[in-house]
Amino acid sequence: MGARERDEGGAGADAMTHDEQFTEFMAGCSRQLYRTAYLLTTSPHAAEDLVQTALVKSYVAWRRVRRADDPVAYANGVLIKSFLSDRRRRSSTELPLADLPERPPSSTEDPADPTDRVALMTALARLAPLDRAVVVLRFWEDRSVAQTAADLHLSQAAVKNRSLRALRTLRGLLADPTTIPNGSPS
Repeated sequence: MGARERDEGGAGADAMTHDEQFTEFMAGCSRQLYRTAYLLTTSPHAAEDLVQTALVKSYVAWRRVRRADDPVAYANGVLIKSFLSDRRRRSSTELPLADLPERPPSSTEDPADPTDRVALMTALARLAPLDRAVVVLRFWEDRSVAQTAADLHLSQAAVKNRSLRALRTLRGLLADPTTIPNGSPS
């Protein structure tokens, strides 16, 4: 009797169920994770890498993730922590370039002027990583101050202060055309 035959109905079946559950979870939340990652990184390639990192970490901890009240929120937390951790390790001289996504916008996205989007993504890329995370979670993900504070392990007052400063910085960058030449990052 081979190992495969002994595992039928045993650990092998559990592993397959584990993989199937994760595959279904991944298919359901990958688009949302990518959207958040793109807003955080401002680069489609870096966003794909960040989503992959978050999904790998979620897969390794899948038993804990699937028992969470909201597995998608858990994976989103992993994504945010991975982004902030990577930004801490990155050399201060290395700056990712923001390119427009290669895929066309979906029908649910706002059909705003593409140059405005490029300028906004460029300005967003100039914010400090934690300020960028606060802006993305509060205003793109439409999370409350309390949810953002919990996700980033900050006080609610810190989230409010960072929001105000980051928005003031974004307004200044967007109002001055010399800071964002031709809508491309420097």
